[in-house]
Amino acid sequence: MASQNNSLGYVMIEGSEGMIRGAALVTDAKGFPLDFARTEPLRPDHLARILYGESFGKYAKEKLILESLLDAVELKPQVWICNDSDILTPLKDYSKVKTVLLEESPHVPLDAAGHIETTADPGVFLIQAAVNGAPLRAEFPANTRPEEVQQTAAILSEASESMEILEPFTRLQKALNFLASGVR
Repeated sequence: MASQNNSLGYVMIEGSEGMIRGAALVTDAKGFPLDFARTEPLRPDHLARILYGESFGKYAKEKLILESLLDAVELKPQVWICNDSDILTPLKDYSKVKTVLLEESPHVPLDAAGHIETTADPGVFLIQAAVNGAPLRAEFPANTRPEEVQQTAAILSEASESMEILEPFTRLQKALNFLASGVR
């Protein structure tokens, strides 16, 4: 996997109606796509559901979908961003790259872009990525070093000058829906 400076990676894994699928998008700091990977929908049969029981969803997300996506992406981003806590730690463990779960927050803006505020939840911070608007809720895998949190905040702040940080998740969702529709 080649490294790409100033790039952000996005991973989305979703499941519904007995099917799990995923996609990964690597963008430059302006949000332009550099690399894309997706998985075919995975539909476990009844025997697999019986044998794996409650652990099937976690196994499928981590081993079948996430690892396939990361192997298929040719560019290694500075930071992987996900929106699913189930894959946060496996994403970091497998990719060996800074990893964060980002979500919108209802909080008032912090002092300045790049500012970080701790929360009552361990490993969860508020990061003021953009100059305007609410800070992002940023959850990091356990044992993330403080300097990684600082570096990630700086990367997100720099990228937010030319892109909306969470917007690529909308594109991933649209891409997955388009692929599922069968229209070409």
